[in-house]
Amino acid sequence: MTLPSEATKLVLAQRPKGSIDDSTFKSEKVPMTELTPSKPTEVLVRVDYISIDPAMRGWLNDTRSYIPPVQIGETMRAQGVGTVVKVHSTDGKFKVGDVVKAAFGWTNYALMDESKLEALNPPPGATALDYLGVLGSTALTAYFGLLDVAQLKSGDTCVVSGAAGAVGSVACQIAKLKGAKVIAIAGSDEKCNWLESDLGVDKALNYKSPSFRDDFKKNVGYLDVYFDNVGGDILDLCLTRLNKGARIALCGAISDYNSKPKGLAGYLNLISQRAKMEGFIVFDYASRYGEAQRDLAQWLKEGKLKRRFHVEQGLENCPKHLNGIFTGVNTGKMYGRVV
Repeated sequence: MTLPSEATKLVLAQRPKGSIDDSTFKSEKVPMTELTPSKPTEVLVRVDYISIDPAMRGWLNDTRSYIPPVQIGETMRAQGVGTVVKVHSTDGKFKVGDVVKAAFGWTNYALMDESKLEALNPPPGATALDYLGVLGSTALTAYFGLLDVAQLKSGDTCVVSGAAGAVGSVACQIAKLKGAKVIAIAGSDEKCNWLESDLGVDKALNYKSPSFRDDFKKNVGYLDVYFDNVGGDILDLCLTRLNKGARIALCGAISDYNSKPKGLAGYLNLISQRAKMEGFIVFDYASRYGEAQRDLAQWLKEGKLKRRFHVEQGLENCPKHLNGIFTGVNTGKMYGRVV
């Protein structure tokens, strides 16, 4: 295999104050000689696909969070799937041609220690790319957020916002599999049609519709579970429509990632309805990933779990595509194809 003379990476140049722009990242070249495996446990990986997720915007803020912020001059953090193209030793854990997953970052080639790599052997009905989607952290987030944090049970009325995205689309399907009535919220009629016709939700509502608030009250009534991906006005609306003992799982707040949150008005209903609202991070469930992946893989094999791949092209375009998540360009999981 012929390799290029240099690799390309995108590093953080300055922290954005709102949306990412052309000054946020800069491209740097790395001589391939600097990426040659020099230790028995090192391998060179060609990065084929990069996961693009809303949480990545939060990693750019220099603030206290569940993970340290990306530093100025550091390669942008990202999970990816790649192919081993060079090894130090033929006696190592990996061989040339192996497909692996790791936190490569926004780069087209990465020198990695074997301990940081996960070998991928997709089960029937799955692909390597699914380890960034329905078998990866996005689906695990939906799984534990619904079943552990929100304690979803059969017969619940469950509302999911950001329902046509990577996490939301899986959350909708898990809720249906567990016997809930599912009301999905998305940002276009096309997405709502996909959620109803392909994923089988009971009703999908377009939050951009002039009649959205009335449609919400009519179709939801009062909710037992709200899986929140967006925060903002929709979270405030859901706070006014709680059943007694309702549970809200705070997964994300994409409506507020690029601006200053204005605060909630409806939170007093948590008291009157003896409800709870809880944030969570999927990393806290790492010891239980196996059980979730077994369920997800089985549902995928049986055709009960569907997914849509939204693949964008080019490493250099990743900043634009990350911005696109916040304007709703994707339906399903977004990936960046590097090569």
